[in-house]
Amino acid sequence: MSHYDQILIKKTPLDDENLNELLFKPFPERTPYENGNELLITQIVGRFLGSYYDENEYFLQLHELSNSNYFHVLSEELNKVISPERLQAIQSIHSINQKENGLSANRFVAFLEGAKLIPSHKNPALHRHLRKSLISILELFEKQHNGGFSHPEFRRVLVDLMKWTWNHLDPWLEDAEFEIKMPGIVWYGEASTSQQYFLLYLVQLGCDVLYFHPEGVDSFDELDPDGELMEKRKLPTTVALEPFPVEKPERRSTVAYRATKEMDTVLHHEGSQLFKPWQLRNYSPKSVTLKTTYDELFLIAKEKAFIRPNFKVEDGTVHIPSLFAKIMGVSENKKEYWNRLQDISEAKSTTMIRQFPFTQETRANQKFHYQHTMNREGMLDPELMMQGNWWQYKHLPQETQKAIGQAISRMCANPKLLPEGNETEEDIKLYLFSQTTKIPEEFVHLMQTFDYSQEVPKVVLYNTEMNGTLSRSDAAVLHLLNEFGIDIILYNPPGHQCIERYLDSNQFDTHWLEEMAFRQDFKEPSVFRKLFKSIKL
Repeated sequence: MSHYDQILIKKTPLDDENLNELLFKPFPERTPYENGNELLITQIVGRFLGSYYDENEYFLQLHELSNSNYFHVLSEELNKVISPERLQAIQSIHSINQKENGLSANRFVAFLEGAKLIPSHKNPALHRHLRKSLISILELFEKQHNGGFSHPEFRRVLVDLMKWTWNHLDPWLEDAEFEIKMPGIVWYGEASTSQQYFLLYLVQLGCDVLYFHPEGVDSFDELDPDGELMEKRKLPTTVALEPFPVEKPERRSTVAYRATKEMDTVLHHEGSQLFKPWQLRNYSPKSVTLKTTYDELFLIAKEKAFIRPNFKVEDGTVHIPSLFAKIMGVSENKKEYWNRLQDISEAKSTTMIRQFPFTQETRANQKFHYQHTMNREGMLDPELMMQGNWWQYKHLPQETQKAIGQAISRMCANPKLLPEGNETEEDIKLYLFSQTTKIPEEFVHLMQTFDYSQEVPKVVLYNTEMNGTLSRSDAAVLHLLNEFGIDIILYNPPGHQCIERYLDSNQFDTHWLEEMAFRQDFKEPSVFRKLFKSIKL
């Protein structure tokens, strides 16, 4: 065995035309490679986000990687066992770190080595390289987290790093001739924080590391946004995250199928403005509330979302131009007033509210659920919400559940509800959370059937105050529906305050008409009008 003073690593660009051949070549057959006082190895690392037009080809490639003698599909074989002795030793060092208000990365590794928590290697260069790489990963954690090694997440990451180093890296290095080939790693699907740091540790060591996510989700977006540690390659399309292909995929796609997929990607990409039905189902809807005149309101209400001004699709979010307006009083032109109101209330995907309140206020204390669904940034986490046994939307498709969770999270992060009494902002957030984790079924149906680029669902409210009073919990639900991108049009013929008592009036347009009507019942469409509409349809 040769001896080196140090090990240097050079990454191969992902656009190298010989990339697939290089993957299975030993280090001496890759260039550059030197065998003197330095071992200079060529490494292949990358994040492959999305899928090929032929998804069968994509899954076949993953299967072939897993069947090679070189690659370990770590996402499928991760061993989470740790001995009590090692766990206790790690805890002791972590306690020292807390007492000293944070050790440096160098001292931390020295303590780990002193406690025999890092595998040793008979080759001095590799022995040093293992420690140098671990220091760089700890320094990365320190840079990424406020408080560094005092951050509450650090203990778990440290335990996981040590656990997987012994369970995986140590046996790999025992078996491999690192001068010829370091082990190759495949990761499929999303990676947790600990898993991200372990994969980057393997990258620092010189392993080939390939991250795949067919839906295009990038777990390393925060740790390595510019792809300096792991280069990013965006594949031409996306497909659903299926179980890893342990068995060889047998189905073959036709030339016509591949051509259709390619054509779909060309015609129906995010910026094309040509959208297939339910193309944006996996996206997060986010409202862009439009300011309009009274006349514009009824013109825009008829338009599909993608036709409206400021509609945009980017980075997994659909920005939906939506309407939120209150109409005070009635027009002098009564025929026009009722025609417009009846047209909009009879539109497709519209819920008409004529009795108030239309929600029941939740009195249960939701503080425990609220606090336990926060992430480290202090934001409500939709994934944690969906896992809760209290979550009332489990019967909905995953995409709809996530979209509702994201809307609740955004609403609570930036609440527009006015305080009552001595309420703090945190009290308001908790109130909004409590009132919107269970809402009337008709609104749930609107959200579930909303194809974000197409017809925008509407809630039309007609409040004369003879038919009841709009409540604060009503306002909280309207706040959520607006955040989701649903049109809300509230009629108040007497011109009285209702929603303004609860919601910041800057959040919606107010249109004043010529007359105030204090006992104006809703005027049902005439038999002739209904007959005419049925013939027209």
